[in-house]
Amino acid sequence: MTTTATDLLRNIVLLSHSGAGKTLLGEAMLHSGGVIDRFGRTEDGTTASDYEEEEIKRQGSVQLSILRCPWNNHQINIIDTPGYADFRGEVISGTRVADAAVFVVEASAGVEVGTQQTWQIADQQKLPRLIFINKMDRENADFQRTMESITESFGRQCVAIQIPVGADTSFTGTISVLDPNTTIPEDLQETVESAREALTEAAAETDDELTMKYLEGESLSDEEIRQGIRKGVASGSVVPVLVGAAAQKIGAKELMEAIVDFIPSPSESDAISATDKTNGNEISLPRVANGPLAALVFKTSADAFVGKLSYVKVLSGTLKSDSQLWNTNAEETERVGQAFVLNGKMQESVDQLLPGDIGAIAKLNSVLTGHTLGDKDTPLVLPDLEFPRPVYDRAIYPKSKADLDKMTTALARIAEEDPSLKIRREPITLELVLAGLGDTHVSVATEKMKRKFGVEIILKQPKVPYKESISSATKVEYRHKKQSGGSGQFGHVWLEIQPLPRGSGFEFDVKVVGGSVPREYIPSVEKGVRQSLSDGAIAGFPIVDLKATLVDGSSHSVDSSGISFEIAGNRALSKGVREASPTLLEPILHAKITVPDNYSGDIIGDLNGKRGKILGMNPLGDGTSEIESEVPQSEMQRYATDLRSQTQGRGSFTVEFAHYEEVPAHLVERLVDETKDPNEAKI
Repeated sequence: MTTTATDLLRNIVLLSHSGAGKTLLGEAMLHSGGVIDRFGRTEDGTTASDYEEEEIKRQGSVQLSILRCPWNNHQINIIDTPGYADFRGEVISGTRVADAAVFVVEASAGVEVGTQQTWQIADQQKLPRLIFINKMDRENADFQRTMESITESFGRQCVAIQIPVGADTSFTGTISVLDPNTTIPEDLQETVESAREALTEAAAETDDELTMKYLEGESLSDEEIRQGIRKGVASGSVVPVLVGAAAQKIGAKELMEAIVDFIPSPSESDAISATDKTNGNEISLPRVANGPLAALVFKTSADAFVGKLSYVKVLSGTLKSDSQLWNTNAEETERVGQAFVLNGKMQESVDQLLPGDIGAIAKLNSVLTGHTLGDKDTPLVLPDLEFPRPVYDRAIYPKSKADLDKMTTALARIAEEDPSLKIRREPITLELVLAGLGDTHVSVATEKMKRKFGVEIILKQPKVPYKESISSATKVEYRHKKQSGGSGQFGHVWLEIQPLPRGSGFEFDVKVVGGSVPREYIPSVEKGVRQSLSDGAIAGFPIVDLKATLVDGSSHSVDSSGISFEIAGNRALSKGVREASPTLLEPILHAKITVPDNYSGDIIGDLNGKRGKILGMNPLGDGTSEIESEVPQSEMQRYATDLRSQTQGRGSFTVEFAHYEEVPAHLVERLVDETKDPNEAKI
C-alpha cells in the first residue's frame, strides 16, 4: 500500500455519548469511500470497527478502533471510540493522536452527558472539531431543537453548514448552506438564508479584513466564507454542524468533504514538544519526514496467539519497515519487521509511515502504551498519556487450578492492553484486586481474559482491610512452662500494654531491672510479641497503634530458651490485647466528588448516609461543584455505580486512602459477622 503525504492526511476522532451512532457513521464513511462493499450493522455484529467478541455481544464499542478511508485524494484516519464512560481510557488514547474531533449528536436526544464529558477532553487537547447530528431518520428527530441543545451546551460558535430536508420517516437528505447552487425547497428558504447569515457572520469574525468587509455591508464570497470557516475551525472559534442519518448512509460523503476542507492536516498543526533524554532539555519537533524520529505508542493490543500489536502515531521523522527503533522509555532496541496501517482488524503492509500517519507494529517486546519510539542517536521522549484513575475494585479468584497457573500472566497482559485497569495485592486481606472505571469495564476485562488467554476468574466484592487496636492500658503476665521428661521449656514475662495515637504503628520497649529476663532472651520476647500482632482479638485483623513494654519476668537456668520466651511474649500480648478494650479500625477514604450543582444536595445527603464527613464544597465556576468528604471504605465499595445512577452519569470522583478510624461500637458486631461470612457472590 502506498504511503500518504502528511499534508493529505486527516486524523479525526469520533466522540459522543453511548448509542449516538459513531460506529455506524464510520461504517458509512468506509462504504462511501469505497473501502467496503457490504454495509455492516451494529446489531448484526458486522461493522468494521466493532470486531471484538465483547463488542459484538454488547452491540457497542469497548475499545478504540482505527479506520482508514480515502476521499478526494486525501486519507482520513478515523478513530472510533467507545461512548460508555467505563471505557474513557480509550477516549484518552484516541484524542491524544487525533488532529480534530467529530462529535456525533443524536437528533432525538440532543447533547447528552457523554458528549459533554468528551467535549471537555477535546478542550484539554485543544482539538478543532465538527459536529454531526445523526439519526435524523428516527422518531422524534428534531433538527432545530438539537441545534438549540448544541449552542446551549457548547456556545454560539456552533453553526450549521447543512439543513435537513424533512425529519423522522420523511427525512430524505440535506441542503448545503455553503453551496449557492443548491436547489432549496420553498419551505426551507428562510431557514437556509438564516443559517447562511449566521455562517457568514462566524466566518467574518475569524479575520480582521473579513470583519471590516462584513461590517461595511459587503457580501463575502463563497471562497472567503470557506477560508473563514477553515481558519475558525483551526482556532476553535467556529464549529461547523452537519446533519444526516448514518444508517441510511446520508451525510457521510458531505462529512468527509468537510473534514478534508476544514480540518487542518498534521503538517498545519503546532510543532510537537518533546524531551531530549540526553540532557533533559525540551525541544520543538517539526512535523517533517526528514526530522528526528518520534512515534508515540498510544494503544497496545495483547493476544496469546497473535502476540502484541502496538498502535503508533508518527509525530516527526519517518518510521520504516525492516528497521531498528529505540524505545527511549525502556532504553532498549526494538526490531521492526513490518509496519501496518489498520482498518478495524484488517492490516495492510506499508513500507513506511510519514509524519502524522497512524499505524501499527507487531511483536515489540519492551514497548508499552505511552512509550516513545525513535532513534538511539537522538533519544526523544514525548509526553505520556494520562489515564483516569480506577474507582471500582473487584477481588479476583481463579475458577480452577488450571486458571491459577495462567492468571498472573493473563492479568499482566490485559493491564498492558488497557492502562486504565490496575492490579494490586491487598497486603492485609491478601486478595488480588482488579481496579477499573466501573463494573462493565472490569467485567469486559475478565471476558477478554477468558477469550484471549483461556483464563476464567471469579469476581467478588473485596474484603475491607480492617485493623485492630486497643483503647486502654493494661499489665499482663504470661508464664510458659512445659515439662515432658528431660529438659523442659520455661519463659515468664510481664508486659505493659498501652494505646498509641492513630497511625503510630507498634513500639516495643524494655524496662527490665535486675536481669529477671536475661538479655539474650529479650529479642525472642520481641519476636513473639510482633508475631502476635498479626492475629487480632476481635476478628483476626492486624493489631496496630500500641506499645508493649517488657517490665519483668523470670527464667530457669536449665529449661529457659529463646523459643520459650518467644512463646511467652506471643501469648502475653494476645492475652493483654483482649484485656485492653480492643477496638476495630476501618480505613477511611478521602473522596473528591464533582457533580452538577443541582445534584449537590442529594450527593451530600447520600454521603451523610454512608457515615461520611463533609469537609467542604468548592464551586468550580462551570455549573459544577467539588465535594470533599471522608468516607469509610466499606461504604464506597460500589460508589462508581451509585454515583452514576444518582447523577445520570454526570458525576465523577476520585478517592485515596486517608487514615484509619475506630468503628462505631454499634457497628462492630455486624462488621465482624461480615468478615466471617463475606459476600462471595459472583458480581
